[in-house]
Amino acid sequence: MERLQKRLARAGVASRRAAEELIREGRVTVGGVPATLGQSVGEGDEVRVDGVLLSPDVSEHVTFMLYKPRGIITSARDELGRQGVLDLMPTYPGLHSVGRLDRDSEGLLLLTTDGDLTLRLTHPRYAHEKQYRVWLDSPLPRGALDLLRQGVELDEGRTSPAEVEEADGGLYVTIREGRNRQVRRMVQAVGAEVTRLVRVRFGGLFLGDLRTGEFCALSTSDLQQLEDPSRMPRSSWREAWQETRERWG
Repeated sequence: MERLQKRLARAGVASRRAAEELIREGRVTVGGVPATLGQSVGEGDEVRVDGVLLSPDVSEHVTFMLYKPRGIITSARDELGRQGVLDLMPTYPGLHSVGRLDRDSEGLLLLTTDGDLTLRLTHPRYAHEKQYRVWLDSPLPRGALDLLRQGVELDEGRTSPAEVEEADGGLYVTIREGRNRQVRRMVQAVGAEVTRLVRVRFGGLFLGDLRTGEFCALSTSDLQQLEDPSRMPRSSWREAWQETRERWG
């Protein structure tokens, strides 16, 4: 017998910590019954994640980049029955979104079966950049750009400095944090409202030419570039940024 979290980790579904979250979300069953934290299982027990039978031999993780459409939620389960990102994806045990992109926002969302990767991409100490194309309902007041670049006061405290570049009808905003609806609240704090928000980059990975609802599997080099943008040649970075500006203005 072994703890269920260890079985999930041994099968390559997630780290033990991430496996606990899968269990809490009700996505894991043992013998057709929802699993509980701390539960032990034997080799003969039928373990399923999202209804898919777990194989102890599964060892390779999969990671996808999805263009999340507006109106789709990132939660695995929703009591209101709203469509979630997993409805758009192929079925893999333990597949989950890396962080959140709120229902009203769109663009680059990562999904993976690798819990350790999720931790590295979302833990504050790693401070991965996330870049957004933002459209506003009105021009920003004088001095607002400087406030965003310095950090603005939100209910839970001051944000870290953001990189901000003006664009047609709005901005490009780059942050290294992951607070709930952060960019929207930052913009609101300096005197405007966001009418549309698209995440166009995460670390060294650009959304590129993916269209709404499309996804692609990430290669080893994609993942290396994602976590360490310095691996991307400067010429390739400039080209990706130019394509981003051409697409989004």
